[in-house]
Amino acid sequence: MEPRLPPILDYVDGEWAAPTADLGFDLEDPATGEPTTRALGSTAARVERSLAVAAAAGSRIDPDVLDAIADALEPELAAIAELDAVSTGVPLRQTEPLGVIVSGSFRLAAQQLRGGILREDRDGVEVHRLPLGPALCLVPWNAPAPMAAHKVANALAAGCPVILKASEFSPFSAIPVARAIAAHVPPGMFQLVHGGAQTGARLVADPRIKAVSFTGGVPGGRAVAIASAPLLRPLQLELGGHNPLVVLPDADIETAARMAVELLTTLNGQWCRALGRLILPARQAPEIVEAIGTRLGDLTIGPPLDPATDLGPQIHSRHTEMLHKAIAGLPTRSFGSPPAIGNYFPPTLVEQDLPDEVFGPVAAVVTYDADTDPAMVANAVPYGLEGYVCGADTERALAVARTIRAGEVKVNGSTIMSLNLMTPRPAWGLSGLGEEGTAETLRFFTGARVVGVEGRFALHTS
Repeated sequence: MEPRLPPILDYVDGEWAAPTADLGFDLEDPATGEPTTRALGSTAARVERSLAVAAAAGSRIDPDVLDAIADALEPELAAIAELDAVSTGVPLRQTEPLGVIVSGSFRLAAQQLRGGILREDRDGVEVHRLPLGPALCLVPWNAPAPMAAHKVANALAAGCPVILKASEFSPFSAIPVARAIAAHVPPGMFQLVHGGAQTGARLVADPRIKAVSFTGGVPGGRAVAIASAPLLRPLQLELGGHNPLVVLPDADIETAARMAVELLTTLNGQWCRALGRLILPARQAPEIVEAIGTRLGDLTIGPPLDPATDLGPQIHSRHTEMLHKAIAGLPTRSFGSPPAIGNYFPPTLVEQDLPDEVFGPVAAVVTYDADTDPAMVANAVPYGLEGYVCGADTERALAVARTIRAGEVKVNGSTIMSLNLMTPRPAWGLSGLGEEGTAETLRFFTGARVVGVEGRFALHTS
């Protein structure tokens, strides 16, 4: 099936336009590797205009407006899921259920406003949560529409004018999301620009931006932090994972294999909470790896729009080249039979530890003996985004999970969703800075102002 891609458009100061800055490479159909269109960015003049307009804007967004945006997005979710599948290579079977995040982010933001999240008084002292000012949302290419919706919905709910920069590798689904938003908020409150690292750097360096929410790799996060440090500007960084799956000696082999396969292949391995290090008890390791290989061999590897596809291609030939270089010369085992044409990369286990995340269907196999604490093995890298523990004794598994240095640790679970809709999604170490979450992201875009009469609190408590 041929990809159905709209023209790339930006939205600045209430006007739609076709970007004309050539980014120097072609976007590709992941399923064939063939070029689809030139990668384009917004011109320097459009980027500057977006900054000037955002700096002059300011308007509280009513929760009814956020609900109206969600209503407008609902009939577009199927098309948005297809755009994300076509541009990223992620199977449609996975992008479709993620559509609930696209409209749901705006509904959750509206609910929180109605619940009073922007007013947190204490004993007669007023605590107002106020917008920080123009916010920059930099979203990744692996789940572009859900990530854009989550960040933008919460920034708007906080009252911040928003500039959204879509990834240059997956710019398409941002356009229908932007249309729904633009139809309901004043032009200066939301703008969409396109471009690569140079555009991102130009936006991040501008002092008119008062908050930056970035999801991406560690090098990009470091660049954002360095540019923001002189401005003492709030940052929300979700970066790499290199996440461990600790399999305990009493674990059910098939449960461990299922978890490993899901974590290795969800979003084609192109997600920050994917499996990075498979930590196995030495005695059971061969049997567990064999069970994983059997499951991987049964997967259907193919085009993302095929409803039978379990594992799709990588987003771009540049990415497959990076994966090949990352494991060159290492002892590996690959599984499955991907098509010969396209940006496919077979699920691969590296038979030694890896110091850093490999962003794809690649994981290191690490074994431990009976005298070793597996949590210490899990904590041996400087990342701390997600962790997973598999064990038959739930209490023992929970005890191990509590000692793993990561923002979230799941026991006997491996889905893409968080443990709870209202729990934070923190990042430790090189995995990022600050917390994301249903409430945490909205609060990130705000600052507190405390107002009261001196002495009243003492009178209340005497």
